[in-house]
Amino acid sequence: MSVFVNDILRELSDATLQGNLSLAHTRVETLCSDSRKAKTGTLLVCIQGFVSDGHNYAPSAYAQGCRLFLVQRVLALPEDALQIITPNTRIAQAEAAAVFYGHPERKMELFAITGTKGKTTTALFVQKILNDAGVPTGYMGTNGIVFGDKHYPTVNSTPDSLLIYAYLREMLDAGIYNAVMEVSSQGLKLYRTYGLSFRVCAFTNLSPDHIGGNEHPDMADYAACKHLLFTDYPHDFTVCNMDDPAAAYMTENDPAKIVGFSTNGHPDAAFTTTVIQRVIRNGIPGMEYGLHIQGLTLPHMYFLPQPGEFNVKNALCAMAMVHEVFGIPVESACESLETATVPGRFETVFRNHVLYVIDYAHNGVSMASMLDLLRGYHPERLICLFGSVGERTKERRRELAEAAGLRADLCILTSDNPGREDPEAILREIDAAFPEGSCPRVIIPDRAEAVAYAVSQAKTGDMILLAGKGHENYQLIGTQKIPYSDRETLLSLLD
Repeated sequence: MSVFVNDILRELSDATLQGNLSLAHTRVETLCSDSRKAKTGTLLVCIQGFVSDGHNYAPSAYAQGCRLFLVQRVLALPEDALQIITPNTRIAQAEAAAVFYGHPERKMELFAITGTKGKTTTALFVQKILNDAGVPTGYMGTNGIVFGDKHYPTVNSTPDSLLIYAYLREMLDAGIYNAVMEVSSQGLKLYRTYGLSFRVCAFTNLSPDHIGGNEHPDMADYAACKHLLFTDYPHDFTVCNMDDPAAAYMTENDPAKIVGFSTNGHPDAAFTTTVIQRVIRNGIPGMEYGLHIQGLTLPHMYFLPQPGEFNVKNALCAMAMVHEVFGIPVESACESLETATVPGRFETVFRNHVLYVIDYAHNGVSMASMLDLLRGYHPERLICLFGSVGERTKERRRELAEAAGLRADLCILTSDNPGREDPEAILREIDAAFPEGSCPRVIIPDRAEAVAYAVSQAKTGDMILLAGKGHENYQLIGTQKIPYSDRETLLSLLD
């Protein structure tokens, strides 16, 4: 694709020019923010990041033939370069990407989901219901970019705006006119979704997470960033978890129609449950539930192969979203979800009378929730394998230890994504944070060896939780992504 520089300039807010103005009449052949990929015909977006400043790499891009630069401050570049100066290059990047990719967002129905937990599961539930109903739908989030037979990995739950617009364009060209997106607090704070409009925005829940480091300074900032989805982005419907204490705040000053869901019979919820109970089908723990929808009680009970009331909430959220936009009958949505699986989100393997669960639980709240719900199915023993990421919120290490130490029968501490931290030092921190009276634990830094140890300890009736990695197919060790998958490692040991 290519557009004239002037086409982009018309869309930019408060842009001024310096340097070779004649380049405004030339074409942009590629758009990127990575100076290493810049060349002749590239418009390089210089982003001020948390760790490094893209402006510092503009000279190397110039040496590679790049002459078009989108910047926040004037740079010392030769006069034959064109500098487009804007107050915020993150916003300008989204505006430029929308133009460069032909505004795909204007031709699509977009669904947005935010919240601390449940974004991935709910989004993939929405995608499955719509695809099963004959409405081709793409997904964009923690589990990658998924549409048709395509699957691309993502670094962030909400990708950079350049990627969002590029993948929306690819979806549209493939004949897919609907996409459901996970919209994270960081995605909103850093303008990754800038310029998008949504048919429906959904709120799942709010709890402390992503506080500290290069993320959010405090809980107030974290909540306020999520709130932006409901006030700063045009949308027709808001689907909201009325059981969450933050529901009133999230819907404050929201101009859209509010559609509530609840598993506790909230009076303002149109989508509620009548009965929720734990069941096991074919060795797989799940939930059976009845529904009361918009004043009517449905005559049937439905099965969800995902345990926990919170997953029933995710199902309610998904069915409310698709019902409001497409009018898909709730009964059809429930039938679709009876075969729903979410890679890395309570992904199960049942072998030799032992249930293995692969889950992305990576903080104290999600770990406690997962262990509590597994305990509700009365396993002989509950074994938990986990670690914690390096170079990020260290408070998680204490939270994870406290959550697992008093809930599991055995903990196996191992590496997650240590990055440039010493893996064994991370594990020592976790080990030291276990409260008095905690379960026994072993430390095995190599994750594949730790999974093998878990399998070797398994006995009939046990449930073994492999937590933290979920769908990920790599480990970040140092600065390298080393191929690794909990699921593939487990299956190789069981075969």
